[in-house]
Amino acid sequence: VQLQASGGGLAQAGGSLRLSCAASGFTLGPYAVGWFRQASGKAREGVSCIMFSSSETYYRESVKGRFTISADNAKNTVYLQIDSLKPEDTAVYYCAAGFLNCQSQLTPAGTKTDLYYYWGQGTEVTVSS
Repeated sequence: VQLQASGGGLAQAGGSLRLSCAASGFTLGPYAVGWFRQASGKAREGVSCIMFSSSETYYRESVKGRFTISADNAKNTVYLQIDSLKPEDTAVYYCAAGFLNCQSQLTPAGTKTDLYYYWGQGTEVTVSS
């Protein structure tokens, strides 16, 4: 039973990456699934969240228009498409599944791992200028 985050890597500013968060051993159906990131020396922040069953989406204000979260029921996977990459997007990105509502996931208080049933291992994104 786990969440597996993948898709990170080294990219140039202006490019795109698609991160994946695949669940195994359980279904994401009942959960709100969030993406978080933590840059070196900075606090973890929630960047986007999706209600898996309804596909209702939420975004941190600073990433709106560049980040797109989506869900694939058949693959039991949530994706985070990041376009127009910026150097400040450099961070380790994590996904998590829980019953905390999406609005709360995007607040500082919503970044604690113990609020979630499942927390992925992280995938590193590095954006060069």
